[in-house]
Amino acid sequence: MKPQSVETDTRSGVGDGPSAAEENATTSDEFDTWLALRKATDRTRANLIADIVGHPKGAPSVRELDYMNPDLGEDAIRRHLSVLQDVGVIEETVVKPGNRVRGYPYKFYLLTDHARALFDRNDLFPVDAWRRQYARVEKSGEITELEEMPRPD
Repeated sequence: MKPQSVETDTRSGVGDGPSAAEENATTSDEFDTWLALRKATDRTRANLIADIVGHPKGAPSVRELDYMNPDLGEDAIRRHLSVLQDVGVIEETVVKPGNRVRGYPYKFYLLTDHARALFDRNDLFPVDAWRRQYARVEKSGEITELEEMPRPD
């Protein structure tokens, strides 16, 4: 069965309780492509995904995402990232406690392999295009320094 439109998610997904389908998707080991598309095509979350894809290392911190999306604020960004994590679109990678540097982020966000494959099949979030777009944004010295930080494996 082919969905008519991926723009049918009228709920923000932020602060709303999960539906029965979402509960099944988050507790199952299977990647629910329809749910992932619904959540990923919300305008705000799509902008965050584009920034993740466009990031030079493909794994920005919340601070970098906040710089690219100043109207959201870090708390809203974290809530949207949580929604995307719950449906398997992104994953969090964390610097181990002994390797953290005070004052620098230690959590970074990247697309999952399932999401990248889904987006590639549907011509969504092409890496080259978003990297060019991301590179055009003038960045502060702090953000440039954060972009150059190594990311955990």
